[in-house]
Amino acid sequence: MKEIIAELERRRAVARLGGGTRRIEAQHKRGKLTARERIELLLDDGSFEEYDMFMEHRCTDFGMDSSKIPGDGVVTGWGTINGRVTYVFAKDFTVFGGSLSEAHAQKIMKVQDMALKNRAPIIGLFDAGGARIQEGVAALGGYGEVFLRNVQASGVIPQISVIMGPCAGGDVYSPAMTDFIFMVRDTSYLFVTGPDVVKTVTNEEVTAEELGGASVHTTRSSIADRAFDNDVECLLQMRRLMDFLPQNNKGTVPHLPTHDDIRRQEPSLATLVPPDATKPYDMKELITKVADEGDFFEIQETFARNIITGFARLGGYPIGIVANQPIMLAGVLDSDASRKAARFVRFCDCFNIPLITFVDVPGFLPGTAQEYGGLIKHGAKLLFAYAEATVPKITVITRKAYGGAYDVMSSKHIGGDVNYAWPTAEIAVMGSKGAAEILYRAELGDKDKIAARVAEYKERFENPFIAAERGYIDDVIMPFNTRYRLARALNMLRHKQQELPWKKHDNIPL
Repeated sequence: MKEIIAELERRRAVARLGGGTRRIEAQHKRGKLTARERIELLLDDGSFEEYDMFMEHRCTDFGMDSSKIPGDGVVTGWGTINGRVTYVFAKDFTVFGGSLSEAHAQKIMKVQDMALKNRAPIIGLFDAGGARIQEGVAALGGYGEVFLRNVQASGVIPQISVIMGPCAGGDVYSPAMTDFIFMVRDTSYLFVTGPDVVKTVTNEEVTAEELGGASVHTTRSSIADRAFDNDVECLLQMRRLMDFLPQNNKGTVPHLPTHDDIRRQEPSLATLVPPDATKPYDMKELITKVADEGDFFEIQETFARNIITGFARLGGYPIGIVANQPIMLAGVLDSDASRKAARFVRFCDCFNIPLITFVDVPGFLPGTAQEYGGLIKHGAKLLFAYAEATVPKITVITRKAYGGAYDVMSSKHIGGDVNYAWPTAEIAVMGSKGAAEILYRAELGDKDKIAARVAEYKERFENPFIAAERGYIDDVIMPFNTRYRLARALNMLRHKQQELPWKKHDNIPL
């Protein structure tokens, strides 16, 4: 018995070393943690239980039969984050560059199956060089099996991908099908083909950072939802994110006690909206003043900044927030903003997270670039997402709600449950000047007449009362009382149930 226990400990020590001391040191020199160090930071102390520590590949081609390392380049298992069960896999760059083999894939598939069966979130930490070419089609088959499980788990359990090193080739598609992707600045890269292949095929010279770094994917491609400065910050933020998410699509959102009085008033909100309708203001000020303790976890903060998406809490319960941002393009809706918000709305609806929408939108962005780029279909994605969502939906119009964008931003007409407006709200087809010039085109030569027509239209429509008279707005509320009114509405909607017609699945305008 002693000999077997000694052998077990020896094998464990070998497996924990991964690719060996030299490669671990090389990983640290790059400013990166090892796979096991990352898992230790991500999960609660002492909670990680590892599976398949001794698993090895079965490849015999190209001399691989004499090169085997226990674990085969990925660490898998489960643990807890703030006491809640979470499954995890972390690719180990020190072992065969973290490349995927048939055995490597089987380890990931096992925890994917366990996560789905037990209805718990799964987090993947990526730091790898793609498929293990020595295994050929066996590695490709492994990718396909992982992808299938990503799809099966979509909308059932939260799936989060964290890119913490290179992620190339087949490795990129699994993250792309998960709910969120996060990256680490300067050390993580995400691309289908690397710079060398790009140069060979297209003759373009580009660095790994320019091709697929965090700056590219958080600002231009929208592939990544957020980037962090180093491994430690990234993993700690993942722990924070998990506190906003339920375990699965049938679970309740986690409640965290708060010392922030739900009746707290914010007198400063009375002056948030400038008297001049052309002047911008920062919608994040409203979000942080309404949220419990000002805590807001923003999603895709550097992409399509004319719209804001993210998580907060109200009365201890998580909420999803979508808000137009007046300081960026006046908060207008364009293709990027519509796609960004639609994706977020659908995630919240999947996992029963109530939605609060703050509206200040002058309409959709005009121009050939937007029309040629498919604005109609991209805008329809957001409309579709809101109309389809069955979670509690509360809307607050702070200033402009013009044209079709008024309808799209969770209006009463597409299923908003409670729709409020501030006294500063302007709900109309368009601004008074543009409306008057269209309605009274024959009087355009007379400045005084047109000015009078503008004032007439402004008095009639640039207020919340016409919409309130028709029941499109449930109440006109005082800005300082917004937090309390939202909390009461959320509490009233806590047990909302809405049945949609049976369908195999919808056909959202992708």
